[in-house]
Amino acid sequence: MRILGLCSYPIESAATRYRLAQFVAPLAEKGINLEISPFLDSRQFALLYQNKSLFEKVFGLAKPFVRRVSEISKVGKYDALLVQREAMFFGPAVFERIFGKFGNIPLILDLDDATYIAYESPTYGKIGSLLKFFGKTDKLIGRSQVVVCGNRFIAEYVEGKGTKAVVVPTVADTEIFCPVEKNNEIPVIGWIGTHSTFPFLESLFPVLQKLAEKHEFILKIVGAGRENIALEGVKIENLKWSLEREVADFQSLDIGLYPIQTAKSAPPEWILGKSGFKAIQYLAVGIPFVVTPIGMCAEIGVAGETHFNADSDEVWYNSLNKLLSDIVLRKKMGENGRQYALKHFTVPRQTEILAKVFHEIGKVERNRTADGKAAA
Repeated sequence: MRILGLCSYPIESAATRYRLAQFVAPLAEKGINLEISPFLDSRQFALLYQNKSLFEKVFGLAKPFVRRVSEISKVGKYDALLVQREAMFFGPAVFERIFGKFGNIPLILDLDDATYIAYESPTYGKIGSLLKFFGKTDKLIGRSQVVVCGNRFIAEYVEGKGTKAVVVPTVADTEIFCPVEKNNEIPVIGWIGTHSTFPFLESLFPVLQKLAEKHEFILKIVGAGRENIALEGVKIENLKWSLEREVADFQSLDIGLYPIQTAKSAPPEWILGKSGFKAIQYLAVGIPFVVTPIGMCAEIGVAGETHFNADSDEVWYNSLNKLLSDIVLRKKMGENGRQYALKHFTVPRQTEILAKVFHEIGKVERNRTADGKAAA
C-alpha cells in the first residue's frame, strides 16, 4: 500500500518529525509505504523566521508552490492521501481537493492541533490569520474518510462533524528519548519551546526569582527566539533550538517546566487541542516536571507520582521547591514517568493503530474499485 503524506513543513517541524517521519520505517514493515512531501524545504522553512521583508518571504514561496503543482500528475500511483494538518500552510484547501479528485483516492487527515480554531498569529498578526483560512480544516474534515487526532478533544470535535476519528497521541521514540546518567552539580530547571510559547515561561519569572532566593539552580531556556534573556537573581542558559541537540537538551534537565496560559494566539479552545507532547517527552527521558493542568496536560501521567500539576503561582512555587529540595523525589518521579511512557506512549503502540487505519482504508478502496469494475 502506497500513501502520499502531504505536510507544510520539513523535518525541522515537530509535527512532521513526530506525526509522519518516525512512522515511515515501522509502517514499511507492515507493508505500508508512506512517502512524505513537505511544502517547504529546510531552507525555506528557516526563512520564515528570519528578519526578512514580507515580499522576500512571499517571493520565496513560488518554488514550493510550483513543486506542489508538479506532484498532481503523480498522485494516481498512490492508494491514499494523508494530509498532516494542511498541504500548504496558507490559503484555502486547494491542493487537498485537487489531489483527491485527480488521483481518485481517499483522504486521511491528521490533526495534532485544533487548527479549526481561529487565532491571531504571534508573528504576522491579523494578516497572518487571514492567510491561514481557518475554515479550511472543517472542509477537510468533511471530505476525509477518517481523521487521525492527537487527543480526545480533537476527536470529539471531528465526530461532531460526522467524520470517523481515531486518536493517536504525538509520541517520542522511547529508544531515542531515554534517561541518561547525569551529575549536574547545580540542578537544571528547563523549558524547551518556541518563540510563540515563550510568554508562557515568562509568566513564571516571578516564581523562579522567588525560588532563587532559597535554591541555587540554572534555568535552561531553549528555543525562545530571544537573543538576551535576563532575570535578576537567576542563572540562565539561553540556547537556540537545534534538531541535532534536541534529545540531549531534554536529557540534560533535572526538572521540566510546562506552563500554559491563554492569549490572543492561544484561545482556550485551541489550548484544549494541544497534544501535551512536551509532557510526553519529559516522561520518556525520565524527568519530573510541573505542568499547568489544562486539556490533555491534565490527563498525561499521574499527578504526584510522575509530575506535579500547578494552577497558581503558589502551587508552582511549592511544587518546584519540593523537587529542588529532594533529589530522591526527583529520581523516583522520573523513574515513574519513564515507566508510564513505556506503557502508554511508544512508537510501536501507535504504529499498530495507524496501520489498522490505513489497512481499513485500503480495504474499502479495493472493494470500491472492484464494485466499480463489476458495474462497468
